[in-house]
This record gives sequence, C-alpha cells and structure tokens, in this order.
Amino acid sequence: MGRTYLVEEGVGQYLAELSPAARPFVTGLLLGQCSLQRDYVLRAVRTPPRDRHEGDDGSPPKVASLDEEWITTHASQVSRMLPGGLLVLGVFLVATPELSKEGQNALRKLIFSVEKALTKRRLWKPAEEEVSDRAALQICSATKKVVCRTYDVQDPKSSGKPADWKYQSALSASWLALGCTVNVNIHIPLLATSPNHDLEKNTKNGLNRWSKQIEDSVFLINGQVKDDDTELLEGQKKLKGNTQPSIQFSDVKVLTQLGQGSAARSTATVQVCSGSVNLRGAVKCRAYIHNNKPKVKEAIQALKRDIINTLSDRCEILFEDLILNEGPQKKNFGQEYHVLPQRLFVPVPGSSVMLSDYKFGDEAAGEIQERFVELLDQAVQAEDIHIAEGISTVDICPVADAPEDTRQAQLTKATLLLKLQQNMGVVVAAAVAVLASIFSFNYFSD
Repeated sequence: MGRTYLVEEGVGQYLAELSPAARPFVTGLLLGQCSLQRDYVLRAVRTPPRDRHEGDDGSPPKVASLDEEWITTHASQVSRMLPGGLLVLGVFLVATPELSKEGQNALRKLIFSVEKALTKRRLWKPAEEEVSDRAALQICSATKKVVCRTYDVQDPKSSGKPADWKYQSALSASWLALGCTVNVNIHIPLLATSPNHDLEKNTKNGLNRWSKQIEDSVFLINGQVKDDDTELLEGQKKLKGNTQPSIQFSDVKVLTQLGQGSAARSTATVQVCSGSVNLRGAVKCRAYIHNNKPKVKEAIQALKRDIINTLSDRCEILFEDLILNEGPQKKNFGQEYHVLPQRLFVPVPGSSVMLSDYKFGDEAAGEIQERFVELLDQAVQAEDIHIAEGISTVDICPVADAPEDTRQAQLTKATLLLKLQQNMGVVVAAAVAVLASIFSFNYFSD
C-alpha cells in the first residue's frame, strides 16, 4: 500500500489554474509536512519563469529538456522561507497529453536533484525512522487526470510507487505552533591556513559544532519537560470541526548544556588563527505540527531544525550579499561589522501556519512583497508582514599584525601551556604525595 497525501483544497484549485498556455508544461514544488502515517500538502508553488530561454531553436519543447538547475535553485530559495516542520515534499508537472509519457522519468530525475541540493545545505541529519519518500505529481492539462507516485530519495535505484492524493478542506486551520527565542553568542576562529580567509567555510564549520549543542539541548514546553513518546496535545482540548484559522501556541525554552558529559573527554588544541567571527543576537524560531495526535519528539525535532536552519540561512544570505557587493575574491579583511537579516513571518490564507523570510535593514516592504510573489506565487499585504525580532550581528575580527618571532613565541607559550594541562594530573598527584609526607612527618614529630 502506498503513502497517502492529504492535500489542502486550495492546492487543487491552484493546480487547476496552471494549465499551460504559452508553454506545453508547467513545473513546481509541493510544500508540506511528513509524518509516519501520512503526508500533508499545504502549498503548491510553480517554478518562476526564467528571463533567458536557452535552446529556443524553434523545435518543439520536451519535458526532458526542463531547466533542472533553475528548478533546484528555486527549491533552495523556497526552503529558506519554510519554518520548522515544513519542507519540500516533492515536485509537480502539469503537461499536455502528448508529453505525459516522458513526464514520470523527468519528475523522478528532478526529485533526486532537488533533494540533493537541499541536503547539501543542511547542518542536521535525518533520523533513522524518518520518511524519505518524495512525491512526483503529474496532471494532464486536458483531462485533469492526477497521477501521484513516490520515490525513496535515500535509494538511488528507487522505482515509483502509487500514492493516494486526497483533498481536504481546512487541512491546516488548527495546526499547533511552537515558538522560542534563542540567544546566540558564537565565537568561530578563522584558521590561518584557510585560503583567502574563507569566511563562509569557517563560519559553516563553526555553526556545525553549534548545531550539535542545539541537538543535545533540553526543551521545556510550556515550562515542562515532556516524554518524547507522549502526545503533544495531552491534557489540552483539541479543536474539532474548526474551519477558521486558530493557533494553539506552545512557548518553548531551550536549555543548552554548559559542558560535555562526564563520560566525554575533551582535548585541548592549539591552532594558528588569522581572526575570528562572532555571531551575537536573539533569534526567533518557530515550528508547526499537524494536529493528528502529534508526538512530542516530532514537535521538538521540527523546532530544533528551525533553530539550526534560521541561523545557517541568515549567514548564507549575508555571504551572498557580500559576494554581490564586494566580489568573491576578497583576499584581505579588516575589522568588519555586519548586521544579519531579520526574520519576518507572513500568514498563509486559510491556515494557522505562517511562512518566513529575511530582510536587511534597508529593504522596503515592496521588495519583500515582490519576493513572495516571485518565489511563492503569493500576494502579500504590507500590513501582514510581521518583523519578529531585533538586530543580530556578525563581527569579523582579524588578529593584529605581529612580527614572526612574536607569533612563534606565542605559539611556543601556548604549546607549553597545553603540555602543562596534559600533565596536570601528574603534578597534582605529586603535590598530594608531598603534602601527605609533610603531614605524616609533623604528626610523628608531635
């Protein structure tokens, strides 16, 4: 038996209006949430048109020639706008009857390309029991026939399996929301051996280490630690028959462990650094979860990923902006101060779920509205744009230039300190032995 996709009714209306006119086919993304029992599709988003048209030689267009790079880039951009719990569930194709035969092969290839692009950006790993099936939806523009198949993206040889595609009204009208504020103060050293002071690579490595701390943190939901396998709604009244958006919000506190466990062994390392990157601020994080008996571990996992994603995405956006303004081959840098883009939320019509985006301080509301139309095919009113947080910063601090012999002296001193730390146990033991002998001598002398 294949997977079941419960789909917001508005998605069906949207897809019905995408009948190809200027072109014989239209592609796009399916957005929603996975669960072990079923998947939920909240949005369908068409691929935005590309300015240039390569290969327009007058020959009839073929599905096999669709712009894979453009579609995967769109998927990467859209994934930044999804809060915790939502992801790109698959891809769709609306095509004329004569192109339907080659549709599934093109969709299969596209699913794996999109997943590869999204996985490359993540700083977290999927859980063992996590659903790895992604949907390939094909719709005939003439007959409106819908064919849905799934492919396991963890298996490169995966073949398509039939899936049920069922529309449902007010699917996400009463989903649960979890929110938290995470104070960030991350110090990331820049290794002197890194070519051209590769800020982006060093920053990502530092965020990778920080993400492991988030994974190991303790999460309090409304002030309580709850068992992973208990229902999130336990002790709460479930909203039944509600067709209007109504948010059930849980406030979450994140307790980060100060140190490693007693069983873990830490090793001091001496590294020559050319400077450091310091990330500071308070970031707003949010996750949404379906209301069909969700487990606590599902909700916490969604929120953890949002915490990790939101900081990683901001840094990615900042570095893209720096490359645009300063060029990719910046070899030297001085003391630099940058402001990370702020997070904002925009409501989804007919849903309790809100989508996310990021803005720099000098960006006007009109630019944000244009981005939502281009990437998510959604018109947004300026008054619906909610800025969620204050300013977070990035400080890039170079090490002051010093003579080579001074650097060598600093390195030698650091090495000696490291050796002293490594032999601290021997020194303490010797000190205890000496004290014991003195105590014994005084005792017998008295």
